[in-house]
Amino acid sequence: MTDDLRPAGTPTLEDVARAAGVSRATVSRVINGVRNVDPVIQEAVRRAVTSTGYAPNRAARSLVTRRTDAIALVVSGAGVETETEPEEGVSPEDAEGSDGSSFTGQVFADPFFGRVVTGVVNYLRPRGMHPVLMFAETSRAREDVVAFLRQGSADGALVVSTHAEDPLPGMLTDAGLPAVLYARPARAARISYVDVAHQDGARLAAEHLLARGCRRIATITGPLDVPAVQERLAGFRDTMAGNGHPYIAIAEGRFTQESGETAMERLLAEHPDLDGVFAANDLMATGACHVLRERGKRVPEDVAVIGFDDSSAALACRPPLTTVRQPVEAMAAEMARLLIERLAKPEGAATSVIFEPSLVVRDSA
Repeated sequence: MTDDLRPAGTPTLEDVARAAGVSRATVSRVINGVRNVDPVIQEAVRRAVTSTGYAPNRAARSLVTRRTDAIALVVSGAGVETETEPEEGVSPEDAEGSDGSSFTGQVFADPFFGRVVTGVVNYLRPRGMHPVLMFAETSRAREDVVAFLRQGSADGALVVSTHAEDPLPGMLTDAGLPAVLYARPARAARISYVDVAHQDGARLAAEHLLARGCRRIATITGPLDVPAVQERLAGFRDTMAGNGHPYIAIAEGRFTQESGETAMERLLAEHPDLDGVFAANDLMATGACHVLRERGKRVPEDVAVIGFDDSSAALACRPPLTTVRQPVEAMAAEMARLLIERLAKPEGAATSVIFEPSLVVRDSA
């Protein structure tokens, strides 16, 4: 650590050392996160940093630690490749579309991603680290992410993939870049990830609908090529079959409210007497409730509805949704912890952490 090129009058390591009553080298070790420093001394240095107003020279620290303290938070895979160049005079943003259907628009419209960001930021900020939000919806964008990390612009990547065949996890591992995924990858890759026990969550939903007395039950899935969707469907089907219901009606959605509305319309057209619905996320459950109200169906008296996630959409829905909660903020924080652990021990093996879901009972079921 060096104080070269600091503006005149700004606090230095020497100022902190004098205030803490320790050597300059000890202050440097504490600020750089060296672990074998007595906790009492660490606390004295932290108090001195606060009292002097010292701020580490990040450029100098990066030279010593070879770290940027920046983490790439990557949302990857739109499900639709748009590799062609836009027409001359048309910006990529305009070519993407301005009607809310763009990849970034879909991301920001889904409350799930806000919860991921909250969990990541809350974990990284106290550790002096900061996320850099990146989108990787095309081959070129994925290559940009890999190049960004290879150039040392960020220390590693936290990846949330929205596409089952997303090649980015494999690209990162092939390049030897530190990364952690939210959710088990569809393609085999030696990469750490966090996930929720999807089948257990779907089982909770099925058991609750059955306990309410529902007997003509349907489910609205997400895209069926996504591993999490397959597991939720399997858990729901198995539980229903184990309770004497070998057949359940299925409609596929795309995790959006609009797709939930379309799926619910289709289910009602084919099964007008259904009395219970499990949707694979809260947005689709909200869409289902909207259609049921339009059709004169009371929720939950005529049709009980359960979602998945326990997002802000569950509380905004009318009636408020009964839903399977996945602890997204805690999962995102664990994803960040695993990445920091990997940065400290680059030779460490890939690992996984699976969280247990719970059922939050509200008014829709």
